[in-house]
Amino acid sequence: MGLELYSVRGELAKDLPATVTAVAKMGYQVVEFFAPYYQWTEDYAKQVRKLMDDLGIRCNSTHNSPASFSAPGIEKAIDLNKILGARFIVMASAGRVAGIDGWRTVADTLTQASEKFRTAGLRAGYHNHQAEFQVLEGKRPIEVLAANTPRQLMLQFDVGTSVEVGYDPVAWIKANPGRINSVHCKDWAPGAAADNKGYSVLFGEGVCPWARIFDAAESVGGVEYYLIEQEGSRYPEIETARRCLDNWKKVRA
Repeated sequence: MGLELYSVRGELAKDLPATVTAVAKMGYQVVEFFAPYYQWTEDYAKQVRKLMDDLGIRCNSTHNSPASFSAPGIEKAIDLNKILGARFIVMASAGRVAGIDGWRTVADTLTQASEKFRTAGLRAGYHNHQAEFQVLEGKRPIEVLAANTPRQLMLQFDVGTSVEVGYDPVAWIKANPGRINSVHCKDWAPGAAADNKGYSVLFGEGVCPWARIFDAAESVGGVEYYLIEQEGSRYPEIETARRCLDNWKKVRA
């Protein structure tokens, strides 16, 4: 069980060591660093790795911009992720994509990067948002990505975004056996963020069918680790992370 550190991004920007330490002491076993990590020097990445080793936690994956998936940025991504001990380099978002042909181009980029990562002992991944599950030119972009990338590419599943647009998360997991190696446990509820709805709900407070999702992920999807992701809530970031973990323990009891 882990935390996507975007959930505590404000605290992380102020004091990374203290924030990672606080997250580990709550009981999270895994952290996922996001875009700012790419600006680190190798020396700083080694300091962060030592901190994680001392705390007994690990970084299984990082979130990256598309720049980490082609030259010249791909080599730096490989080097930093190997230092951190990560196994997956995940494209956090494809950015603006024009049409289904544009999504096929994204798939080509992921495929080429996947082979480069494989030779370095790493795996590529892709993290969805709402747009990938919405029909475009008669197809869903996420289905185009899945069909046009190698099976070794992880389809990191952001649950809440699929639920928001009305796509059955369990059906998606079952349609992609062995490829849902990590799940972003982001909950969602109908309503406005101002009313503490939408993505402002804590994990376990929304409408995502978590019991069915966990069953599918573990019996079919090939999940290796889960990550809480929170865009913001009615509580401060650190308290939000703690409350989400408390809810996780209740749901999984």
